[in-house]
Amino acid sequence: MPLNRTTTAIVATMAGPELTALGPRPVPVACVDTASPLDLLVAGTECGRYCAGRGTDGPEYSWIRTYGVLVMRETVTASELDLALVNALQLRPRASWSELSPLLGVTAGTLARRWDRLTQAGLAWVYAAPGREFSRNRCTAFVLLRCLPQERSRLLARLSALPEAATIEVTAPGSSDLLLDVLAPDLPSLSRFLTQELDQLPGIVSVSALFATSLYVEGSRWRLRSLAPSQMTALGNATAAQEPVRGLELDPVDRALLGELVRDGRLGLAELAERTDTSPPTVRRRLRRLTDSAVLTFRCDIASALAGHPVPVSLLGRVPARDIGTVHRTLAALPECRLVAAVTGPSNIFATLWVHDLGDIQRRETALCARLPTLMVTDRIVGLHTVKRMGHLLDEEGRRVGVEPISPW
Repeated sequence: MPLNRTTTAIVATMAGPELTALGPRPVPVACVDTASPLDLLVAGTECGRYCAGRGTDGPEYSWIRTYGVLVMRETVTASELDLALVNALQLRPRASWSELSPLLGVTAGTLARRWDRLTQAGLAWVYAAPGREFSRNRCTAFVLLRCLPQERSRLLARLSALPEAATIEVTAPGSSDLLLDVLAPDLPSLSRFLTQELDQLPGIVSVSALFATSLYVEGSRWRLRSLAPSQMTALGNATAAQEPVRGLELDPVDRALLGELVRDGRLGLAELAERTDTSPPTVRRRLRRLTDSAVLTFRCDIASALAGHPVPVSLLGRVPARDIGTVHRTLAALPECRLVAAVTGPSNIFATLWVHDLGDIQRRETALCARLPTLMVTDRIVGLHTVKRMGHLLDEEGRRVGVEPISPW
């Protein structure tokens, strides 16, 4: 039977964006074009495409069975306006559509519709993440796991359900098979995760942990760079960095707000007030306090397809302590840089870049070492597939398909 609006709504309800149930991840088979997709879905086909009109005139839909759950959505191709909108939200994640409308040259209603289409397709999303003050009084670790190949799928499903495992990346086999960004409120909690939680998981062969002592750059700083310089300047001025208010103690209202915002960072004041049993003015004051203290930051993240399918590579390096400041400033200035941290262990610098291709890894390393003669790169970890990024579950194309919220505060 042909796919119609009703059928699409039913399937979307079965596997909506708030996906949390995890099961074994099957290996996808070749995509199949068909005029009657539901027959194949019932038969267990793992992925496919369907065009609802004659030829290529109608909307195209795709499906994939991810973690044992069927996810179906309209295929969306991002326009220049979409890319500009995402870039604007990277700079001002909670800006209203009326604020962005004059800058982008379209109506607020158009922006709202475009954003809804992007989020429904899993191509872009806004959420709250730990701010730069997190590393001062809480714990971040980069954990490298070796695992048995036959247990990897089951291990990924179990790891994805753990809130401490904020980001999970399948890496090219070498010094690790999986790379985790682990967030914890304190050292005892981090210790329990490393020594107790991981002990209960199947197939782990070895564990290596690098504790972050300083976090210089994190993912919210990365930009798509689709806006003109004048547009970026206009938006950037409104979010100029301030000296954070330190030592903020969180109460139940703060934690309730954080619990909502890690799922959807663009929830309005009225909706947040209703969900946390407070008032919009209270929510406004609390959000200002949380952001001013740098306890949280808002991020607009994107599917890798929207960024041109970059290759993630994490570099481990060793540098004299006196040069760490110079190294982090040099790395932070690179447009490809997503993360720079000082870490414990034989290597004291950990940096993640999104580069254009595999050959770019060597070119970047050569250029860095020429500028930083005391830097010795000790390892290069290439990411193959990001399964989870700051609590948001991703498919093979990097599109968001679900949420397992982080709660590191």
